[in-house]
Amino acid sequence: MSDEVIDEAILSALREIPRHWRKVAMVVSKVATAMSDGLAPGDAEYETVARRMESLVRKGRLLAQGDIKNWRLSEVRLPS
Repeated sequence: MSDEVIDEAILSALREIPRHWRKVAMVVSKVATAMSDGLAPGDAEYETVARRMESLVRKGRLLAQGDIKNWRLSEVRLPS
């Protein structure tokens, strides 16, 4: 599965409530579950989604608070 497809799935999940912070763990789980047929099985699918979220934060397409590598203690949202 391409990075662009994964990125769009992440952004779509966050568009449901665009201005609210969402736990990284919740977004990773939701996207990985929705795309499970196209991602590597097991923990690799979650890591793939998390890496794409980190990339989106670096590019400014997502805002983050907390250490994004610590999924349970960090949050992301779309920029205003």
